[in-house]
This record gives sequence, structure tokens and C-alpha cells, in this order.
Amino acid sequence: MSAIKNLSLKNLFPTFLLLIFFSCEQKKEIPVKAGLSNEITFIGFSKVGGKGGNYKTVKITKDSIKLEQGSTATQKHQQWASSINNEDWKNLTSSFDTATLDKIKSSESIQAQDGMDETFQIKTSKKSHVYVNSYNDSIHYKQFEKFKSQLDKILPKEYK
Repeated sequence: MSAIKNLSLKNLFPTFLLLIFFSCEQKKEIPVKAGLSNEITFIGFSKVGGKGGNYKTVKITKDSIKLEQGSTATQKHQQWASSINNEDWKNLTSSFDTATLDKIKSSESIQAQDGMDETFQIKTSKKSHVYVNSYNDSIHYKQFEKFKSQLDKILPKEYK
């Protein structure tokens, strides 16, 4: 004697199983070029703190750059945004060695002592990295210095 008494349910159940089987197709991975496997997609840089509550934030993608800066004590706020060309993007991203991003060390915040915290955020196609006051990492900080000098070449004088 069958566990399923209705004939239409007997036919529906195997059909349902076949649909599930064929819909669970494995996704094929698209091969990634070796040079682009860990490509930088976003760079963020900020300096926040100090006695006046100063801040400067720069957000950079492949096609744009946005900057905000000001002071909470004086209620001063400025913004600037622009498109970015491929050459500038390459100069900025070439500052970083993606193979060493996991090795960079951060330090403690110094905002509590009225200091300015310097923060970098670097997003790659694989991972996101955030560094606070990494200037104490003398081995790897050179790439941040190179980035800041490249950034100064792009920013207007009033925002440096």
C-alpha cells in the first residue's frame, strides 16, 4: 500500500524533486585576471580631533573625489567634489602595496588628549582595511605618506 493515496500527488512529488535538483545548479566562477585579483576600489582618509573639533574627510573612488573639512568650534564647514581621471586614480592607488595591507598596524586613538586621529580606509575587491594612527608603523607607513603627497597634487590649495 502506498504512503501517498492521491495519484496526482504521486506525480507532483517527483516533479517537485526534479525541479529542485535542476534549480540547484552550481554557479560557475568567472576567472579574474591575475593583476586585478586584489584591486583597490575605495580609499578613505580622515583627520579628526584637536581642541577645536577639527575634521577633514576625503573619499576617493575610481571616478570621483569628495572632501569635507571644518571645525565644530567655529561652525565652519567646507565641501569640495570633483571627478577624477584614470591617471590620478592610478597614482593614488599605486601608493599602496595590496600584499602588505594585512601587515599594517594601527595605534591607539589620541583624541582623548586633544590629538588628531589619522584614519585610512582601503577597500579592495577582496577585503576592507581600516587603520588608525598607523604612523607608528615605520615599516609600512611610507605608503600612506606617498598617498598623501599624491593627494596634495590633486586637491585645490584651499583644501590642503
